[in-house]
Amino acid sequence: MLMSAELADLLKSIVVLLFAAHLMGFLFDRLQMPRVVGEICGGFVLGPSCLGLFSSDLAEFLIPSGAQQEQLLSAFHWVGLTLLMFTAGFRIQHGLLTRDKKIVFMLLASATIFPFGAGWAATMLVDFGEYIGPKGDTVTFALVLAIAVAVTSIPVISRIFIDLDIIETRFAKIVLAVSTIQDILLWAVLAVAISLAEGVPQTGTDLAITIAKPLLFCIAGLLLGPIALQFLQKLRITSVIRYAKLGFALIWCFLIAQLAAVFDVNIVFGAFIAGVALGSLKPGQMEEEKEQISKFSLAFFIPLYFAVVGFSINLPTSFDLQLFVGFLMFSTSIEGICAFLAMRSLRFNRLTSFNFSVAMNTRGGPGIVLASVALGSGLIDDRMFVALVLTAVTTSIAAGAWFRSVVRRDLPLMDDGEQS
Repeated sequence: MLMSAELADLLKSIVVLLFAAHLMGFLFDRLQMPRVVGEICGGFVLGPSCLGLFSSDLAEFLIPSGAQQEQLLSAFHWVGLTLLMFTAGFRIQHGLLTRDKKIVFMLLASATIFPFGAGWAATMLVDFGEYIGPKGDTVTFALVLAIAVAVTSIPVISRIFIDLDIIETRFAKIVLAVSTIQDILLWAVLAVAISLAEGVPQTGTDLAITIAKPLLFCIAGLLLGPIALQFLQKLRITSVIRYAKLGFALIWCFLIAQLAAVFDVNIVFGAFIAGVALGSLKPGQMEEEKEQISKFSLAFFIPLYFAVVGFSINLPTSFDLQLFVGFLMFSTSIEGICAFLAMRSLRFNRLTSFNFSVAMNTRGGPGIVLASVALGSGLIDDRMFVALVLTAVTTSIAAGAWFRSVVRRDLPLMDDGEQS
C-alpha cells in the first residue's frame, strides 16, 4: 500500500511530466513540428540527459527516483500506450478498399522483408562485436538489428495522423495496416531472439509456436472481435452497457489487451485490435463515448506516455556518434528506397511514393521499446541502445515535419496510382 509521502511524490511526478509534455508540445506545435515530439522532449528535458546533468538535486526533487516510483510511472506509461493504440484502432472505422490490399502486400514485402534482410546482412559485413550485450551473440544481435532497420512506429505515426486530422484518410489506413502487420511479425522475431538469449531450448515446433502465437491472436481478434461486440449488443446486459457505455468501452479495451498478454502478444496489439472492433460497430453506436476516450487520452495518458519515454533516455555516458549516424543513414536509406520503389512499381507518382517512404521510416515508440527490451534482455549494450533511441526520435521529428508541411500546403497524400 502506498504511503502518503510516496503518493505525493507520484502525483508530483505526474504533474511535472504532464506540464512539461503539454508545454513542449505547445511550443513544438507553434514551431510547425509534431506535438508528439515536443511531448517526448518535455520528458527528455527533465531526465538524466538534461536537467540531471546540471542540477541532479532539482531533478530528484521534481521527479523522485526509487524502484516503486519507477514501477508506478511505468504503469501509467503502458496505460497511455494502450489507450493510444485503442484510439488509433477505433478511428479507423472503415476497412481497406479492395484495391488497397495489393498496396499493403507490396509494402509488406518491400518495406519489411528487404530491410530486415539488409539489417541481417549488415551484421555479416560489419563487425558489431563490441556492441553485443552480455547475454547476446551474433545471431540475437543480428535479429535485433534487422528488426530495428525494418520497424515502423504505430504509436507515433498514429499520433501524427491524429494531430493533423488525417487518421481516417486512405493513406493513413494503408500505412497503419502495413505497420500493424509488420510490427506483429517483428515482435514475433524479437520474442525468438529473447528466448534464444535466455537459453530456452528451441525445437522447430517451439519456434513455430512462438512465431504463430501473435499472428493467430491478431487474426482471430480481427475476425471475432466485431462478432463478439455485436453478440454483446443482443444479450440482456445491453441495458447495463447502455447505462455505462464509456466504462464498457474501456473494459473492452483492457480486456482484449489482457487477453493479448495471456497469449504472449504485446498488449499494444491487443488494444489496437479492440479499437478496430469497436470502430466496426454501426455508424452512430458509441460515437460520443469514443470521442470522450479520445479527448481524455490525448489530454492525460498519451502525453504522459511520451513524456516518460523522453525521461527514460540517458545520453551522457553512452553516445557513439559514428554508430548513431551510420545506423541512421543506413536504416532510413534502406527502408525509404524499398518503400519508394514499391509504390513507383504500382504507378503512383513521386510525391505519393515519397510520402509512404517517410511514413514507413517513422520508428518512434516501437523503436524505443525495441531498444529498451533488447538492452534489458542483454542483447545489446548501452551505446547501441542510445543509437536506436536517437534514430527513433530523429525519424519521428522528420516524419512529423514532413506531413505537417504536406497538409499545410494542401498537397495530396496519395494519388490514384495511375500517374507515372
